[in-house]
Amino acid sequence: MDFVQLDHLPLGQPAIVRAIDWTAMPEREGHRLRSLGLEEGVAIEALHKGILFWKDPIAVRVGRMTIALRRKVAASILCEMAA
Repeated sequence: MDFVQLDHLPLGQPAIVRAIDWTAMPEREGHRLRSLGLEEGVAIEALHKGILFWKDPIAVRVGRMTIALRRKVAASILCEMAA
């Protein structure tokens, strides 16, 4: 199995969220992501990364929804690359 942090997931690569370190992000951000349906087992795909040096923010597809994440938050999400 190929595991990768969401901030390193190649663009267009489908993946499954396997673990989320909720303690690594601000409480409000964790609440926002939970309310948008981000949880372990959900399908995810990196769509776009910012053009600046930090490549922030990252746009990801969660189910049928597109959300933006800061790179630091994306680093706390572990994904398993889908075939």
